[in-house]
Amino acid sequence: MSGALSVEIRNIDSLTAEECAQWNAWSAADPDLASPYFRVEFARIAGRNSPGSALAVFKRDGETVGYFPFQRRGGAVQPIGAPMNDYHGVIGPKGAVPSLAEVARLIGGTRFSVNGWVGSASGGVRGESFRTAICEVGGYEAWYAERRKAFSKYFKDKERARRSMASEFGPVEVEIGVRDGALLDELIALKREQYRRTARHDVFACGWTRDLLHALMAAEHEDFGASIAVLRAGGRIAALEYSLHAGRRFHFWFPAYVPALARCSPGIMLSMETIRLGYDLGYRDFDYGFGGEAYKRYFCDRVQPVTEAVILRPGLPSALGDLTASVLGLAGPVRAERLRNSLRRRWNVIEACETNGADRFKGAALAARVAVAKAIGRPARAS
Repeated sequence: MSGALSVEIRNIDSLTAEECAQWNAWSAADPDLASPYFRVEFARIAGRNSPGSALAVFKRDGETVGYFPFQRRGGAVQPIGAPMNDYHGVIGPKGAVPSLAEVARLIGGTRFSVNGWVGSASGGVRGESFRTAICEVGGYEAWYAERRKAFSKYFKDKERARRSMASEFGPVEVEIGVRDGALLDELIALKREQYRRTARHDVFACGWTRDLLHALMAAEHEDFGASIAVLRAGGRIAALEYSLHAGRRFHFWFPAYVPALARCSPGIMLSMETIRLGYDLGYRDFDYGFGGEAYKRYFCDRVQPVTEAVILRPGLPSALGDLTASVLGLAGPVRAERLRNSLRRRWNVIEACETNGADRFKGAALAARVAVAKAIGRPARAS
């Protein structure tokens, strides 16, 4: 599409009713933008909770061709709500929106980072997100029969695990669509313990991320929202998952389970039941997000390409350049690229969560310790 491209930086709450309608009409018209993260409701709620939020409105010859909500962390620019944002890109008419490079150039900043960019991009790391789509014909039962036939050993094992859980702990019950603040706090506590146990950055320590999940769950919209699924055994919680949903798309987001019950696969069990019950509520597309966790291949039959990228202002060295070089030197050539990507992702999470230098430094120190431990083949430990 020809014409001079420009950008107008605004407050997200300045969107008019007409602009909100245009935004959601564009996302509804493009299957690549079907995720709840592309809805204007997500951007507006995230804008009220994530520090440094703003909106880029792109225009060609004075005509709006796209919206991109983002946040600033010092000189760095990230998608709004990062790292609590699995998909991002410019919302606009297909074929008319600016590319990743154009967005970074027009918004400015010393560093522009994305981990799930949907749309035109070059120079980044290409990856895939994973989904399962259930057609109307045959419904859930037909879908599960096909999956069970393709991976009979896996699903038979999960069915045995459910019977074992019921026998040992009591009846297994699953409820989805729950909106309970206390239950969300319990899930967050389980996630924080998981982060500590696995030496990962605690995304909830900063506070605003917790507020964002509560605000999304409390929002009242006709076909957009967030809720919790819970699996209980004998009346006691075994697994929880916080999910985001819009239209027919259901996005699995924050899973957590009681570690003592890990042998029963409560998280997988909850995922299976969520698909079954979610289908009855009208959801047809169940999104597991970016990342190649092994279990996803048993459930998913769709992929969507996404891009991870960091665009630096010309002449600016990487913030973790010296650390990256030293760690890669310890690792040797075989594991170097994997560790490079791991360091980059860890820093992106730290930078997005933490809004002051002291907390970013503390997070970077832990990331460095973990990276060095991996490079020399020793288990990482949290502080």
